[in-house]
Amino acid sequence: MENQIKQVLEEQKAYYSKGTTRDLKARKNILRKLKSEIETREKDICNALYSDFKKSEFESLLSETQYILGELKDAIKKIYSWAKPKAVSPSLINFPSSAKIIKEPYGTVLIIAPWNYPFQLAISPLIGAIAAGNTAVIKPSELTPNTANIISEIISAVFPENYVNVIQGDKDVSTALLKERWDYIFFTGSPQVGKIVYQAAANNLTPVTLELGGKNPCIIDETAKLQQAARRIVWGKFLNGGQTCIAPDYILVASEVKDKLIAFLKEEIIAAYSDNPKNSPDYPRIVNQRNFDRLADLIDYEKVTFGGQIDRTDCYISPTLITEPSLDSDVMKEEIFGPLLPIISYNTEEEISDVISKYEKPLSLYVFSSRKNFSNKVMNQFSYGGGAINDTIVHFVNKRLPFGGVGQSGIGAYHGNLTFDVFSHHKSVVRRGTWLDIPLKYAPYEGKLNLVKKLKNFI
Repeated sequence: MENQIKQVLEEQKAYYSKGTTRDLKARKNILRKLKSEIETREKDICNALYSDFKKSEFESLLSETQYILGELKDAIKKIYSWAKPKAVSPSLINFPSSAKIIKEPYGTVLIIAPWNYPFQLAISPLIGAIAAGNTAVIKPSELTPNTANIISEIISAVFPENYVNVIQGDKDVSTALLKERWDYIFFTGSPQVGKIVYQAAANNLTPVTLELGGKNPCIIDETAKLQQAARRIVWGKFLNGGQTCIAPDYILVASEVKDKLIAFLKEEIIAAYSDNPKNSPDYPRIVNQRNFDRLADLIDYEKVTFGGQIDRTDCYISPTLITEPSLDSDVMKEEIFGPLLPIISYNTEEEISDVISKYEKPLSLYVFSSRKNFSNKVMNQFSYGGGAINDTIVHFVNKRLPFGGVGQSGIGAYHGNLTFDVFSHHKSVVRRGTWLDIPLKYAPYEGKLNLVKKLKNFI
C-alpha cells in the first residue's frame, strides 16, 4: 500500500507541475462534470447511506447530496471572482508602486473524511481544492464502505487518476498516507485523531485544516419558548442519529422550567419518531458496534428519564434523555456523538459559566431565550467555533459564514469562498514604478536618520 500511495502522489505532483489544473476554464468545466455525475448518481448515494447506517433519503438529500450540489453551483458561478487577484492600496513608502494579492493553489492535497456525513464531508472540501487549482487524494471512512465505494466510482467517472484519486482502507492506510509529504492536509474527525494528523503534518511543516468537535452546550433560560425550543433541539440533536459534530451535546436549563422542557422534549421525540423510534424510517442507526458499545456504556439508567432502549444487533439506541448527571460521570467527560442528551439545571448565570468552562472550547454553542441582552451576553462571553440563538446547527448551512472550530475543536474554517481560500496560498506582489527612484533607502545613511523616524506616518 505504501508503494501505491507513493506512486499516486508522484503521478499527481507530475500532473500538477504541467499546469493543467491552473486553467480556470478547465476547473469550471470539471466542477460542472462533477455536479452532473452527482445528480445522476444521487439515488445511488442515498441508497449507500441507508445501507451504511439506515440514514433516511430525506436526511441524505438534506444534509449530503443537495448541500453538495448547492456548493457546486456556487463554486461554478463564482470561481472567476474567487480566483481574481485582489488589488490593495500600496504603501506610500514604496511610491510609485501598485500591490495585489494573488491566490495560487498549494499543489497536491490530502482530504481525510469522517463517517458521520461521509459523502458531504469528503466532497465539500474537494470542491474548494479543485476550484483553487489543486490535485487531491481523498481517504473516505472505512466505517461507511458503501458510501466510500460510491465516492470512488463518482471520482473515477469525473477525474483522471492523476488529478483526483480515492484511496480506501483502515487506519493503517491513513497512517501510510500521513507519512508522505503533502502540500496541504484537510482532516475532519475527532480531536484525538486530529492530534495525530497535526503531528504528522508538523514533520513536513505541512499546513492543515482540522475540523474536530467538542461538548457543545445548549442553554435554555426561563424566558425561552419551550415547545419551539424542544422541537428545534430534538431536530438538531437526533438528526443523523446524534452523530453530528455540531449537535447539542448537553442542555443547561433554568431550574424553574426544567420539568416543562423535559415534557416538551418527550412530546417532540414521539412526534418526530413515534413511540417506537426503532420502527421509524427517519431514525438512523449507530455506525457500527464499536461506537454502539461506547455509547451504551455511557447510559446510567438511574438517570434516564426517557428512552434508553438499545439493540446491539441492529446498532440501535433510542433517543435518550438523561437528567442531572454528575459532571464527573462518563457521559459528561467527552463529546457524546450519539443520541444521548444530558439535561442539567442551573440557578444562576455563574453556574452556566462554571459548567461550560469545565470543558475545552466547543465547536458550537446554542442559547434559547427571549431576552436579547442575555443571549447576546452568552454568545459573546464564551469561545466556540460557531453557534445560533433560538435554534441549533443552522449556522452550518449558510455558506457565507465560516465554519470551523477553535482550540481543541479545530483549526481553520471553510465553506463558500472560504473553502477556495483554504486551498489557496495568498501571495503578495508589489510592482514598483521605474520613472522615479527616491534615494532615501540607499546607503550611505548619513544625515537620513530624522527622515527615517518620520516615515512611520507613511508605512
